[in-house]
Amino acid sequence: MKLALNGATTMRADLATDLRAAETAGFDYLEIWASKLRDYLKNNSTADLKNLFAQHQLQPLSINSIEHITFRDSEAYELIKQQCRELSLIASEIGCPYIVVVPGRTPTGGATPFEVMEESVRVLNELCDIAEKFDVSLAFEFLGQTDCSVQTLDLAHEIVRIVDRKNLGLVIDSFHFYAGGSTVDMIEAMDPRLLFVFHINDAEDHPREELNDSHRLLPGLGMLPLRAIIAAFGRIGYDSVASVEIFRPQYWDMDPVELAKQAYTATTEVLSTTRQNRAAQN
Repeated sequence: MKLALNGATTMRADLATDLRAAETAGFDYLEIWASKLRDYLKNNSTADLKNLFAQHQLQPLSINSIEHITFRDSEAYELIKQQCRELSLIASEIGCPYIVVVPGRTPTGGATPFEVMEESVRVLNELCDIAEKFDVSLAFEFLGQTDCSVQTLDLAHEIVRIVDRKNLGLVIDSFHFYAGGSTVDMIEAMDPRLLFVFHINDAEDHPREELNDSHRLLPGLGMLPLRAIIAAFGRIGYDSVASVEIFRPQYWDMDPVELAKQAYTATTEVLSTTRQNRAAQN
């Protein structure tokens, strides 16, 4: 797999620093954190940003992200659609293929699986209509958190399958995969063409229900079943990009270049070990 650095991993660095860190460490792609993107564009153009990517010999993988897209009131949903238009235009101008979109929280009082499906399908269709005009695709990321309306890969995969749009696919984040109780069998049952983005990370050893983003670690330093996940990707034929996304405040205090180097080395080692194990089994 090729490797990407996600701007959340270096949260306190600006976009230009993210690009420098990613290039220095050896990454192929950068996932752009949306707030950093907006800060950069206050004083620069999208043409400037496209040139900056070229100067650093990197490609944009996605813009992260449009949050809580479902179960919103009419005013909030209009803002969601405005964000989709704004980011789709930017993505088209810099050659970025994906925008990550995240489901909303389960409504107060709960929602049935059918209601979650119905709402998610409706909203994703409408946002895909917007993004399609700019030749941009949406990557739908389920969250393993207990308050999220879509917590597992099988539900997210079914939603995307029902929407059935060329510009809609999935994000699998190893942290959310584990925290929400998704399984390797769910990976093996999915269409690999629908996997647009793989967020790789590890986590401290805590019960699922106690895990939060601050418990994330560099790949290989925790207890997540990364090698089983990656091996399952191999069995379905996914070998595209692994993007390091880690929301850990201790890492944000580090020098971004040094953190990027450590992230690249750790991820390469996990991927390499998984490959070697698969070869030995064959």
